Amino acid sequence: MESPVPHEPPIYRRIADQLRQAILAGELRDGDRLPGENALMSEYGIARATARQALAVLINEGMAVPKRGSGVYVRQFRPIRRHGSRRLSREQWGTGRAIWDSDTSGRPYSVDDLTVTLEAAADDAARVLGCEQVWVRRRRYSVDGRPVQLAASHFPSELVTGTPITDADTGPGGVYARLHDLGHAPVHFTEEVRARMPTPEESAKLGLPAGTPVIVVFRSAYAAGGGAVELNKMIMDAASYVLQYDFDA
Repeated sequence: MESPVPHEPPIYRRIADQLRQAILAGELRDGDRLPGENALMSEYGIARATARQALAVLINEGMAVPKRGSGVYVRQFRPIRRHGSRRLSREQWGTGRAIWDSDTSGRPYSVDDLTVTLEAAADDAARVLGCEQVWVRRRRYSVDGRPVQLAASHFPSELVTGTPITDADTGPGGVYARLHDLGHAPVHFTEEVRARMPTPEESAKLGLPAGTPVIVVFRSAYAAGGGAVELNKMIMDAASYVLQYDFDA
């Protein structure tokens, strides 16, 4: 009995496979423009709808991003290795270094969209911090010029009002060094991690291609007395991160 002939994938899939292989092989690099619909139609003798399908495969995989009126571009990014315990160690912020120095290992990063506001505590902040009013520090982080994370840190108002934690620049070591100055240095952290699809606002702020999920991390910081001194909600581009956690057996 003859073996059945394997079913050949549709032409748009084969084109997408070839483009993907060119990206993975380094023939097409981050920021390079992919062949447009007209070029694919000419090269493969296909209809415009088929060319559009081929490009849509890579866009939906997060390997390419469309730019209105310009074309579709490769979106390859060396992932940020976020080491859960190392980045939060006292050796990091206690010596005046930023947590992000641990994450980026020398790669250029920046912070923008920074706001610091006094607000009524939302349900999660009220539950963790046990207060009615909080100072919230919101910002966006970019690495190698690409937005990768949105963060909103919440602090009890009675603890940080009138301190550098409510200033735009908190000084060397960041907010954890300033909490130490106040006698409330974090000694324990808890992180909850989950994945979901982004909201339209999150997609816009992070520049996410269609189909790219986000990682949501809720981190609570606790001082020596056991009370929570910060709740930080982080929204991360899932395609830009590797999360590393070390455990002893």
